[in-house]
Amino acid sequence: MIQEKEVQSLRRLASRWMEHASNPVMAERRRQWQAVKDLRAERPMILVETCMLADYVGRNELICEDPYVRNIEKSLYEIVRHADEIGDDIVVDPYFRIPWVLEISDYGVPIEAHHAVTSSGSDLGYSFNFGVQSEHDARKLHVRTRGVDRRESLHQKDLLEDIFGDILPVRLGGYDHFDPDPGYRPWLGNLYGGLTMDLFKLIGNDNLLTWVYDNPALLHAIMTVIREDRKAHFRFMEKEGLLYQNTDTWMPCPGSYGFVSDLPQPDHNGKVRLQDCWCWTESQESAPISPAMFEEFFLPAIAEVTRPFGLTYYGCCEGLHDRFPRIAKAIPNLRAVSVSGWSNLACMGEMLGRKYVYSRKPTPAHISGAHPDWELLEKDVRDTLAAAKNCSLEFCFRDIYTIDGDRSRLSRWVRMTRAMMGE
Repeated sequence: MIQEKEVQSLRRLASRWMEHASNPVMAERRRQWQAVKDLRAERPMILVETCMLADYVGRNELICEDPYVRNIEKSLYEIVRHADEIGDDIVVDPYFRIPWVLEISDYGVPIEAHHAVTSSGSDLGYSFNFGVQSEHDARKLHVRTRGVDRRESLHQKDLLEDIFGDILPVRLGGYDHFDPDPGYRPWLGNLYGGLTMDLFKLIGNDNLLTWVYDNPALLHAIMTVIREDRKAHFRFMEKEGLLYQNTDTWMPCPGSYGFVSDLPQPDHNGKVRLQDCWCWTESQESAPISPAMFEEFFLPAIAEVTRPFGLTYYGCCEGLHDRFPRIAKAIPNLRAVSVSGWSNLACMGEMLGRKYVYSRKPTPAHISGAHPDWELLEKDVRDTLAAAKNCSLEFCFRDIYTIDGDRSRLSRWVRMTRAMMGE
């Protein structure tokens, strides 16, 4: 039973959310983000990711006790605080989206995470059981089965609509790929096409790096299962009508916005199809492998799962300058590319030009911890602006996990970056 004080907290946050969403600046930001994705950027756009900061909203600031509703409260609070404080180009949607509740089996071999808890209670560090260590283990693998719990999904939607739907509309759509309980953090999985993350979870890093030499046939067989599983997932989402239009909102995993003129397709009739959406894919786990081996073992499967989509955003934290030409050739619907600190910034600027979005991911280590390094942060921005001077540029500051309780450094970084851009 939800208490009245909890209802009032959620309604207050919903009201503040809608105040931001109704601000005319949101329409202008949408237009400018769209210009970036249309490859005709008017200026570099800036976004700081706060959803990975465990203490961005303190536990003592939350009122709700029910785990599901408490996480809804936290999600509302994060966006409201972000829009209040940071001063970046966040776009607050005029609705609150929750994901469908899906029931997904394992691959025939369970993936179990083992977290390491620090003295402060953080469990950010973790590893897996790596259940596939032989050909015998691999023979157990199969494409996962899927189902949607429409009753529970609609119950969650009805619950939130009863609480604040008259203030902030509630929508259903998508699936949170990364959270075993999609109700707990409504990020909405944005059609993730990466394959080597699950490969790593199944076989471990040592096997991933050595089986390309020692057992290539086994590695190809495992990749085939993962590839077919991801394709089956996308077909399931489309067939069951579970997709949402990720071209009109934030795409959580690449940490950027999907606003773009080219999607949905001209024949779109209201039902969202894969061809109307962005796909995000990456292959951080294969970064130590040579570009030629990456192209042999991983890139064909990754390219195949991106094929049904309208556009593709490629990359995350891995360096791409040594393999980007291969990626661009394999994925013809490529539009945006992540440029992390592991990439050669200037080289990426030359290769991306005005043909692809230069989606810069500043190095989070410089702003994290007890003592942010402002000289390195400034150099990071300066080098980016020089490298991407002829590109359609966006800054997406992601993977910041700890700021030592100092939220002000986030807005300071935004002000610094804007000043260096001449704003």
